[in-house]
Amino acid sequence: MTELLGAILAGGQARRFGSDKAHALYEGERLIDRVAAALLAQCAAVVVCGREEPGFACIADWPEAGLGPLGGLAAALRHAQARGFTHVLSAGVDVPDLPSDLAACLAGEGAAILESQPVVGLWPVNAAPALEAFLGDGGRSLYRFADHIGARRVELARPLMNVNRPDDLPPA
Repeated sequence: MTELLGAILAGGQARRFGSDKAHALYEGERLIDRVAAALLAQCAAVVVCGREEPGFACIADWPEAGLGPLGGLAAALRHAQARGFTHVLSAGVDVPDLPSDLAACLAGEGAAILESQPVVGLWPVNAAPALEAFLGDGGRSLYRFADHIGARRVELARPLMNVNRPDDLPPA
C-alpha cells in the first residue's frame, strides 16, 4: 500500500517575484495554503521544506540550504523514510492549481515528474540514497537527477500555473 507524504518545496528566494510568493494570493487564498490543501487531499501528511511557516510541519533542506529544490526533496525523502511513508508527492509553493488526482496521474513504476515542472513529482523513498550521492557529487539539476534514476516524465491534460512573477497571477 502506498503511503504518501506531501512535500511543499518552498526554500527558494523568490527573487523574480519580489516578495514572499508563498503568501501571495490566488483566488483569495495564499499560494502555500492552496498547495497544502491539494497535497493533503491526496497524502497522509504534508511538510514544508526549506522554510519556517507557522501552522505547518516544517523541515530544513538537507544536507544544507541553498541547494535548490533538490535540498528540499532530499529532506522530504529522509523525513518520509524515517516515518514509514513509501513515497513523497512534491510540489513547489508556486503551483496553486494542482489537480486533485495528481498522485494517480504520476503513479506507476519508480519516480515520475511533470515534464513542464519537475518540482512536481512522485518519488519513492528508496530514491533517497541515490539523491544523497547525486548531491554529494555536486548535482543540482532536478531534471538531471530525475534522468539519473530513470524517472518517467508525465504530461497532464492541462498545463499547471507556475507563479514566478506577480503578473503570473490573474488580477484579483
